[in-house]
Amino acid sequence: MKLDILAIGIHPDDVELSCAGTILKHIEQGKTVGILDLSLGELGTRGNAQIRTQEATKAAQILGVSVREQLDMADGFFENNETNQRKIIEVIRKYQPEIVLCNAINDRHPDHGRASKLTSDACFYSGLIKIETLHNDTKQNAWRPKALYHYIQDQFIKPDFVIDITKYNDKKMESIMAYSSQFYDPNSKEPQTPISSKNFMEYINAKASVFGRAINVDYAEGFTVDRYIGVNSLFDLK
Repeated sequence: MKLDILAIGIHPDDVELSCAGTILKHIEQGKTVGILDLSLGELGTRGNAQIRTQEATKAAQILGVSVREQLDMADGFFENNETNQRKIIEVIRKYQPEIVLCNAINDRHPDHGRASKLTSDACFYSGLIKIETLHNDTKQNAWRPKALYHYIQDQFIKPDFVIDITKYNDKKMESIMAYSSQFYDPNSKEPQTPISSKNFMEYINAKASVFGRAINVDYAEGFTVDRYIGVNSLFDLK
């Protein structure tokens, strides 16, 4: 299966929190989208890796993505090294996405910035023909995505562009709440965390509202890029 977009996050729920609206919008446009979780999120205070995987599967069904895969990198202790780069390269070459979305370039959680650089490096190396990888004992062809965009997570980063997700914001929030062990649940007996409060969901909506205001829409998601953005016309820009 070839994908148009592959959204990558170090933790299950990174993608839903930061770019689920963009995913929903492009799926409605007929694009094929997949999600790759680099870890199982086993260090999360609430729940456990098995529960997170079940929640990730539910969220993927809500979003309607074509595929979701999970790798086994060590949550919190993964490194940007050849072993982990090759794991991502194999997935990129398997699905040959035109666009990759990945973690914020820096953030409150130290995993996010490290995963951002790891993914960026893997995207580049995936295009080198002398790096050989196998899938089902078959040699893979080199493949480099045409574009890599970093979604914005907890800390505010000035976006290079934003995407109108007004029509999809409610469905985005539904996909986030698939992670019922992690987020607001008045009946939960788990320890409270910075993301489990009711106010955290209000923050997610507020951030999307701030990004949306700049282009005169209700809600938007922001992204940063590592290179110039090319457009065909000034009228492509809002």
